[in-house]
Amino acid sequence: SSWHSLRYFYTTIWAPDQGEADLIAVAYLDDHLGGHYNSTTKRAVPRVPWVRNVEKDDPDFWDWNTQRAIYHERRMKTELMNLRSIYNQSRGLHIWQHMFGCELNKDGTKRGLKQYGYNGEDYISFDKETLTWTAAVVPAQVTKRQWDADLARCHRLKSYLEKECIGWLQKFLEYGKESLLRREPPVVTVGRKAEYDGLETLMCRAHGFHPKEIDATWTKDGEVWEQETFRGGIIPNWDGTYHTWLSIKIHPQDRDRYRCHVEHDSLPEPLDFAWEEPGEKPKGEGGRGIEEPKSFPSSDF
Repeated sequence: SSWHSLRYFYTTIWAPDQGEADLIAVAYLDDHLGGHYNSTTKRAVPRVPWVRNVEKDDPDFWDWNTQRAIYHERRMKTELMNLRSIYNQSRGLHIWQHMFGCELNKDGTKRGLKQYGYNGEDYISFDKETLTWTAAVVPAQVTKRQWDADLARCHRLKSYLEKECIGWLQKFLEYGKESLLRREPPVVTVGRKAEYDGLETLMCRAHGFHPKEIDATWTKDGEVWEQETFRGGIIPNWDGTYHTWLSIKIHPQDRDRYRCHVEHDSLPEPLDFAWEEPGEKPKGEGGRGIEEPKSFPSSDF
């Protein structure tokens, strides 16, 4: 994986039937849930076994994170009350979200991000290069003027995003390297489905791969073919691996001209996969294996 990320998500919810807002906080390393905190337990806890490795170097790590979460909880509850005043809202369900963290590329490039959302829409974000806030909506101009004036806080945020956050990201990558940096090759299958208009759809599925980055394309006569191609997202599985799919609509007589071309860090070389009749022994092309495909029922499309 080229990029790795450490991100924290804080969500404060205020409902009319509750006395005060509740907060839920989670921390993610890439797509792995590392820690959790909420207003009920008042305690930051690990959510994957390898995260506990940090306790060997820092026995007070979870106490420190609990105090930090409590600080954010108090601050965000106050901010939510201010927002209701800015928007002149006295009733209804309201949600104040805060996301911050950092990203690190294997070439050493770094990125830091800090942004807020209110009731499902972008509200304001921090630009660490200019030490200013960017308002996404007109009411956020009030918040921008207040937060821009606190220059000391802006400097602290910049330092955290560029140094402290990156330092923790590097530590977590080392603690969880057996899980986070492992390489699992994709299992690829190709299925087809006849369409009502005389055409047919080929579906290529890749699953069980890690890291997340994968390059899967349809080729026609060896050339990349994006026409009539539809793609699914790269979705995490319960075991930390990923799956994705892509389909293409074709004329049945041209079926043999299409291949699902897959490139992934776990593969020594790219592979091409074609649809074959069920039970037919798969054949390789140009030294590249073609996995025996499966037919998928209509419900898969």
